Amino acid sequence: QVQLVESGGGLVQAGGSLRLSCADSGRTFSSDPMAWIRQAPGKEREFVAGINWTGGRRYYADSVNGRFTISRDNSKNTVDLQMNSLKPEDTAVYYCAAVPRGSIETTEYNYWGQGTQVTVSS
Repeated sequence: QVQLVESGGGLVQAGGSLRLSCADSGRTFSSDPMAWIRQAPGKEREFVAGINWTGGRRYYADSVNGRFTISRDNSKNTVDLQMNSLKPEDTAVYYCAAVPRGSIETTEYNYWGQGTQVTVSS
């Protein structure tokens, strides 16, 4: 059974930082692109950051570029998202996803975690 499990969400004040982590089990995605995608209440899913299988290429939404950093450790089967200078508009459920249907910078992925809530207070 394929599983992606996110952790690290929570409540933080604007300007603060959080680090999200995603671990896979059942099937390893160490040879696949992965991404973080978020969905705020009443809004569509939004691509946040993606990374190729080696970790050598990283992609970011304009809204988070320079504040968020995606990384992966294939020896541990984990993908992390370091989020700095958080803003209230970053409030959303953040999903880890693997194996895109097309380019990495998409919200169409084949495998998803259950999501973790990030709330940024003003």
